[in-house]
Amino acid sequence: MEALVERAAQLGYAGLAITEECSLISAPRAHVAAREAGLKLILGSRFRLVDGQELVLLVQDARGYAALAQLIGLARGRAGKGDYRLEWADLFPCPGLLAILLPDWGRAGEPPAILAELSRHWGRERLRLGLVLRYRGDHSQRLAGLRRWMEGTGIRGLACGAVTMARRRERFLLDVLTAIRLGRPLSELGWALAANGEAHLRSRAQLDTLYPQNLLAETLAVAASCTFSLDSLRYRYPPGTCPLERSPEEHLRFLAKAGLGLRYPDGIPGKVARQLEEELRIVHELGYGPYFLTVHEIVQFAKSRGILCQGRGSAANSVLCYALGITEVDPTRGNLLFSRFLSRERGEPPDIDVDFEHERREEVIQFVFARYGRRHAALTASVRHYRPRSALRDAARALGFSTAEQDALGRGLAWWDGRRLRPERLREAGFDPESPAVQRLLVVANALVGLPRHLSQHVGGMVLSAEPLDALVPIEPARMAGRTVIQWDKNDLDLLGILKVDLLALGMLSVLRRALDDLGCTLADIPPEDPAVYAMLQRGESLGVFQVESRAQMSMLPRLKPRCFYDLVIEVAIIRPGPIQGGMVHPYLRRREGLEPVHYPGPEVRKVLERTLGVPIFQEQVMQIAMEAAGFDGDAADGLRRAMAAWRRHGNLGPYQERLREGLRARGYDDTFAQQLCQQIQGFAEYGFPESHAASFALLVYASAWLKCHHPAVFSAALLNSQPMGFYAPAQIVREARERGVTVLPLSIRHSVWDSRAHGRTLRLGFHQLRGLPREVAQRIVAWREQGGALDPVALVQELGCPRAEVERLARAGAWEEEGLDRRQSLWQVAAVRAATPLPLAPAAEPKMALAATPAATRCRIDYAQLGLSLGPHPLHFLRPHLQAEGCRPIAELGRAFAGGARRIAGLVTHRQRPATAHGTVFLTLEDESDRINVIVWPSQVEPWRRAILQGRLLVVSGTLEREGRVRHLIAHRLEDYSHWLGKLATSSRDFC
Repeated sequence: MEALVERAAQLGYAGLAITEECSLISAPRAHVAAREAGLKLILGSRFRLVDGQELVLLVQDARGYAALAQLIGLARGRAGKGDYRLEWADLFPCPGLLAILLPDWGRAGEPPAILAELSRHWGRERLRLGLVLRYRGDHSQRLAGLRRWMEGTGIRGLACGAVTMARRRERFLLDVLTAIRLGRPLSELGWALAANGEAHLRSRAQLDTLYPQNLLAETLAVAASCTFSLDSLRYRYPPGTCPLERSPEEHLRFLAKAGLGLRYPDGIPGKVARQLEEELRIVHELGYGPYFLTVHEIVQFAKSRGILCQGRGSAANSVLCYALGITEVDPTRGNLLFSRFLSRERGEPPDIDVDFEHERREEVIQFVFARYGRRHAALTASVRHYRPRSALRDAARALGFSTAEQDALGRGLAWWDGRRLRPERLREAGFDPESPAVQRLLVVANALVGLPRHLSQHVGGMVLSAEPLDALVPIEPARMAGRTVIQWDKNDLDLLGILKVDLLALGMLSVLRRALDDLGCTLADIPPEDPAVYAMLQRGESLGVFQVESRAQMSMLPRLKPRCFYDLVIEVAIIRPGPIQGGMVHPYLRRREGLEPVHYPGPEVRKVLERTLGVPIFQEQVMQIAMEAAGFDGDAADGLRRAMAAWRRHGNLGPYQERLREGLRARGYDDTFAQQLCQQIQGFAEYGFPESHAASFALLVYASAWLKCHHPAVFSAALLNSQPMGFYAPAQIVREARERGVTVLPLSIRHSVWDSRAHGRTLRLGFHQLRGLPREVAQRIVAWREQGGALDPVALVQELGCPRAEVERLARAGAWEEEGLDRRQSLWQVAAVRAATPLPLAPAAEPKMALAATPAATRCRIDYAQLGLSLGPHPLHFLRPHLQAEGCRPIAELGRAFAGGARRIAGLVTHRQRPATAHGTVFLTLEDESDRINVIVWPSQVEPWRRAILQGRLLVVSGTLEREGRVRHLIAHRLEDYSHWLGKLATSSRDFC
């Protein structure tokens, strides 16, 4: 879109009409680009009506814009996702629009009768006949057809470009996009492709020689009549729920003070009361009272339904949100900087994210739809752009590569390969980069990278409006039933100051709710500061614990040794790109361990950094230093924050860097400290983690750690029942539970229910763990069992009427093993069930067969395929003799080995990571039957072993053991892929998340 605007400005156009098909998706970006280029922008949309006629609707004024937005929503709402349906009658009640009809003039017959009716509704002044000429050898016929209609209808004609590309050289890309849109290879498209490359922006001189002057003059006249600009739109947030006798601001004050009274029953601290008054003043000044009322209302609804939720984000770092129950972070525990989130200078809406249980968030979303109405509420969109993998796959499909070839092409790509596809990547996938077909593929795929691919839903942003939202932006059905989405990307909302409420899904809240329900308690019942919980975390035993279960966090826990809640806040924030790139992690750890003195260059800095031992860990601290030590006010500090966010794009902090130096110098700080601070700020860039986020997350860290520590069976069951989520697969969750003394019982036709259930330190796997088993079938079996029905395989098929395929699924998973039926025996019984016949024949007796028991290795393979885990021996148990012959020792033996020396181990890959802060280092987690270990692959070793790193499931690693306290890892010198030894064993890994 920006390319079209830029090219039109270069050619000296007076204006440009952007007319996407039944869409206004690009309107905000086109508006900004046209404003920057000094070009007049005309908004509109193109349609194909149900009878095949094509027309363009141009917006003339504000009424026309609202009518067009609502018309697009109407057309989209009638059809499925990605389609629309528009009828002539839909156009009649549309003021403020000008319609341009675009018949195929080379074959145009008489004007349709409906055109006369439209003319009566609109008048001829709002109708035009458009002519598109593209050197197809039929100009005279097209002009003749246009003149015949002009004379017959009295409607004037004009020249149209019908442009689909900025420059002629983009023709090949247009053809590829056409093939992708139609879902067919280029070789099959024929006349569906453009006849030539003339659908580009042409020079004014070329247009003068091509079109009659009267048609060009009419085009300019129409452009002049279209005066609408997006700048004229006005957005107003809904008022929120409040009594008639109070204004939103008054009701917000009432709720906040009542909430603080509940939070502090022994009296509100003076500092908190003063902070609330300051926050309410700022909220009133900026007119954001209704926003906070809405978020409060949504949170209260969730709590009334027993849905766990927690607010976080910029504006959540406030006494106000604590008082309203939006966040559970006590403001007396941190240093608040509310003006960092709401400032006069910033002029941006407040930011509050509310996390809900991931399985029940839809209830909250539907409440918002019902509360505000479909015309006043919608999810915001997210425009997805082509990345190398998706570009390569779509380009390969368009160029006629087979499905197998498309899969092979994408398999060898990694996210760190950059935005440009390179020939060597295709060579590694088995393709010849010198062949013309592959070279063409590379050119096409690289041209696609960065282009918009499709419109998707934002993860949870909802837009609310007092006036009908569909008059501001078209609303269309989402792919998910019951949802509607606006056509604008989330980043386009700031154009009109549109507020977005983020309703996000968080799996750990589902886990906590399930576990607490099983225990019959609430979050408030969890005792604070339990030494046993911190002792567990200090040992790095955090698998499944929220936010601290990654390889890096598990390694950090024994080093940081958290002893209190605030240590968890730091733990959450310190393993982030900001502190890592700013070089703050090791100084903090050394100071915490007493290996280097804590130094403060001045009292103002000490006031800000004393809690983090003189090292800035949180984004707020950087801005507090600017305010306390350099004299910045709240708005200037927020400007610094925005400069930090732009650092990666512009490479400097703009005027704030020098202002920071001058402010520090004026207060007696030397230039060395100022330079160091600027470097730390640059390290944060856009990766700084606010203390408010970290504190909100730390609450969930502690709660999940407490459950893991004291109720491992309940916690593991909740994790299993909340899948898919988290960092670890069910196999690792079950293994960890067993290592913590939990007895895990298998799937049982007699004892299992849908969910996995815990009793004391025993966990019984539920039917949900069986892949592909419908919940309805499992519930029928449980109900049948409770009524005393027979549970043998034959009875389930013949008496209960379960589908044979589902009973076979249960048999393969060993559901009758506790009943004394081996898998083969239960499968034999199912196979013996014959279909009912209309003849009254006596059933033939099946001979009893003495079937050999299913071998353990076969059970393991089936378990992984059916359940994703096995309660029997680990897969590598069966390969151990062969691995020993290869010189591979069990991983557990490394726990007793000293650092250094050559080691050789083998393991299933469970995780692959390549953090952006690791400068190209890849981290792998491997497990065998004895233990697991982290493997470090230095950047120089990544390319030589690339295929094994990306695709290997069973790796043999030769390397050097390193230890740091309880933390151990293997530095890889050589990786070998032994995945072929696994045969058909189905394993999975969490890759680069």
